[in-house]
Amino acid sequence: MDGRTRQAPGRPAPSASTRGTGRALWAHIRRHRGRIAAGGLLGLAGAAATLVQPLAAGALIDGLGGREPVAGALALLSGLVLLGAALKALGQYVLAHAAESVVLDARRRLVGRLLRLKVGEFDRAEPGDLLARVTSDTTLLRQVTTQSVVSAVTSLFTLAGATVMMAMLDAALLCVTAAVVVLVSSTIATAMPRISRATARAQTAVGEMGAVLERALGAFRTVKASGAEERETRMVHRAADEAWRSGVRAAKWQAVMGTAAGLSVQAAFLAVLGFGGARVAAGTIQASTLVAFLLFLFSLMEPVSRLIQAATQFQVGTAAVARLREVELMETDGVQAGAGRTEPRAAHGPAASVAFEQVVFRYRPGAPCVHRGVGFTVPAGGLTAIVGPSGAGKSTVFALLERFYEPTSGRVLVDGRDVRGIPLPALRASIGYIEQDAPVLSGTLRDNLLFAAPHATREELDDVLVRTRLDAFVRALPGGLDTPVGHRGTRLSGGERQRVAIARALLRRPRLLLLDEATSQLDAANEEALREVVADVARLTTVIVIAHRLSTVTTADRIVVMDAGRVRATGTHDELVRSDALYRGLAATQLLLPSPGGGTPVT
Repeated sequence: MDGRTRQAPGRPAPSASTRGTGRALWAHIRRHRGRIAAGGLLGLAGAAATLVQPLAAGALIDGLGGREPVAGALALLSGLVLLGAALKALGQYVLAHAAESVVLDARRRLVGRLLRLKVGEFDRAEPGDLLARVTSDTTLLRQVTTQSVVSAVTSLFTLAGATVMMAMLDAALLCVTAAVVVLVSSTIATAMPRISRATARAQTAVGEMGAVLERALGAFRTVKASGAEERETRMVHRAADEAWRSGVRAAKWQAVMGTAAGLSVQAAFLAVLGFGGARVAAGTIQASTLVAFLLFLFSLMEPVSRLIQAATQFQVGTAAVARLREVELMETDGVQAGAGRTEPRAAHGPAASVAFEQVVFRYRPGAPCVHRGVGFTVPAGGLTAIVGPSGAGKSTVFALLERFYEPTSGRVLVDGRDVRGIPLPALRASIGYIEQDAPVLSGTLRDNLLFAAPHATREELDDVLVRTRLDAFVRALPGGLDTPVGHRGTRLSGGERQRVAIARALLRRPRLLLLDEATSQLDAANEEALREVVADVARLTTVIVIAHRLSTVTTADRIVVMDAGRVRATGTHDELVRSDALYRGLAATQLLLPSPGGGTPVT
């Protein structure tokens, strides 16, 4: 791992404060605040229509008792019922539309940030957990940004309006109602923080489950070949069980809160019925007043229930917002959206020179140094090879050139300029990089070839296919270039994936071509063909090759020998065989050169 560590599944990134979470929540809803406010106002208008209904019902009862015409009162009551229902339905639709828009914006923003994370930040995370944040956590935003916040506001206004109306009807009955509600509210206050903790843990467990599952699916064939299906299944089950336990804990306290809310209204109803009935019998208030009060009390059940639900949703949603904010606190490479688009170039630029000046590098503070004062120069053009034992720091040379990481000290220069002073899109547009495992993306063969150079012409594509000996392979495919390659290129052999990666890099027409052991899975014939391609490219481009098989680099213009994070020698193959013991040993092992004392070749 070259000193790098993976972050444990589900382990939080930078901590998110409550104030920071509030700011992050506002950032999500700010763009849609107009529609959210409109939905809230419609809901309030519907609630107002509902609040007037008990008064209309009281007037209807008075009319019936006095044997007066009630058609007008009945029509008014019916109109209020229909108007309240229509306003509420319209408000719910407007809020749902705004909620989906909030989720869409959050997903776009999050994906854009994830793909621009610094490589070091990504190495410390778990892809499965990051995926859960894009999918499940963003979905929960609809609860907190519209349903919970707006529902809480409308419910509070409804409660306030109903309380005023009830006070106008009879203050004594209102006091009885308030006393009962306060007694039961202590249960709600106790349950709220427990719901918050349980839901936060449940969401973290879902992220852990995604991370474990992604780990297994990412090495699907290895899992099967190792007979590890049952072990990996148990690991996913443990994460799923933890999510279940946390979800059950949250559901338990939500049930307690819901029951307490319903109980408070029912207890208040019984108390008001008994106390109010006595007042009616004593002639203190009229029966219509008691009926209207009881109707107001019944009307409180919906806003109280919504308020409890809103509080629960808010706890769940803010936990999701906190997890999304953790991603927003992760460091990106500074490339803005649209800045890294690959544009066609009129002509191949001049070859680039490279220099390392006393570079010291470690992957994180306190970790061992991977580079310990690396220094070498690569002139523009030609083929340079970097060789050495595993762990010497060879691949890190490429990571620093691409600015996946930055030196702890020292400088990395391209064309005499510190790479930290070159805009990232411009730097990476001039480099063709072929990774050691030659990754191929899901899609068609054409998608993969044009991935780094979407504007390449058909002539350029055909030329590269011939140079990498992929032309015959493409002609044999049933769909030609439009043949799907499968997930991670599973329908291609290892050698075919490497040739696709090489063709993809060459289509970019780079000024600097980096090949990290690009021939490891090629047969002898295709390896020889690649050597010819590299030699041809090196006439116009600077080519740097990391090689474990010295047969691919013996004709290089220069070879840099690395060991334990340092450059120990530089020269041609013949010079290094004579002057450097490490290189001579590698050459003797791989190329069957005579032993230093003459006689039998070293094997």
